Amino acid sequence: MDFSFTEEQEMLRDSVVKLMAKHAPRESLRKWDRERKYPEELYQAWVEAGLLRLPFPEKVGGLGASALDLALVVYELSRVSTDVSMAFGGSIFCGLNVLRKGTDAQRAHWIPKLLDGEIKFCIGISEPDAGSDVGNIRTYAVKDGDRYIVNGQKLWTTGAGLEHSVICAYVKTDRAAHYRKGMTHILIDNDMPGVEMRKLDMLGRRSVGTYEVFFKDVSVPADRVIGGEGGGWDCLMGGLQYERAVSSAGNCGGAQAIVDLATNYARERIQFGQPIGSFQAIGHMLADMETELEAGKMLTWRANWLVSQGRDALREITHAKLFTSEMYARHANMGVQIMGGYGLNQEFDMERYLRDSRSTTIAAGTSQTQRNLLANLMGMKSKT
Repeated sequence: MDFSFTEEQEMLRDSVVKLMAKHAPRESLRKWDRERKYPEELYQAWVEAGLLRLPFPEKVGGLGASALDLALVVYELSRVSTDVSMAFGGSIFCGLNVLRKGTDAQRAHWIPKLLDGEIKFCIGISEPDAGSDVGNIRTYAVKDGDRYIVNGQKLWTTGAGLEHSVICAYVKTDRAAHYRKGMTHILIDNDMPGVEMRKLDMLGRRSVGTYEVFFKDVSVPADRVIGGEGGGWDCLMGGLQYERAVSSAGNCGGAQAIVDLATNYARERIQFGQPIGSFQAIGHMLADMETELEAGKMLTWRANWLVSQGRDALREITHAKLFTSEMYARHANMGVQIMGGYGLNQEFDMERYLRDSRSTTIAAGTSQTQRNLLANLMGMKSKT
């Protein structure tokens, strides 16, 4: 088995590392986090570098890169900040849904706008009564001529308030039908009349922002329905494997940054006349962290390689998502423990990784959901 990356993939990684060093230095990251501000200039740098074009086919202006190529990019973005990288991932995943499920006219309209940086996409699924239970969404849309009138509320919508953001909302269009038949995917600009947003004061991800979104008689053209009326469930499920596979790379990137920070600190911090890394209690923590990280990367690269080959990889993706999300959160706790008070000080970066890591076992499917899915794949499906 060949575990190496190609020369082109290594060049891609190197270019992303240099781009982030130039446009997202640590001082700026701390400032954006502190001020709860998203760096539009960084997003535009991604656009100009062609990073958003990577997974899209050449026929729509993309570069035809593989899931593994994209995973490498997300890994390097997330080494710098899993917070700012969320806008990149959200736009990509939603855009690929338009590519897969949209009409020719919809692809021709929306994809160039996304790739040129005119718009961003964000996903609107969760609601106060609908988290893991996606079928319980209450937001609804009623057909009115050539438009839909949308009413309801979305919660935990990452990046909804960013400039020129389009919310990829999942709504009920037939409230009497089973959710797999009555759900519809519709695109709603965040500045349309009747759209109201509130940025939530969250533990982490303060830059990209997590929003509560209200729709009050929002009039949306019917040609913004992706996948046809009632086709929302297929849209949602169609991109989930890809999203979880690539998001696992983000978890690994964040965990890599934590291992690097903790290791450097353990080499430099002198206590009792020697570096603290020389004490077995600290050295073994770092050894465990590095070993788990390498295991997480192997799970992640394999899952993304399978996706790149067009093979069904639900089991492998679920392994990677479950393991890397819990690893990232666990490593952040260990990194703080190693750095002591410095790990909790906002003048250093460890506390930012700690805050941003905590949501990874919840977002894109909770750890409990992943375990249920794996148990089902192992033949343990509940009959109730």
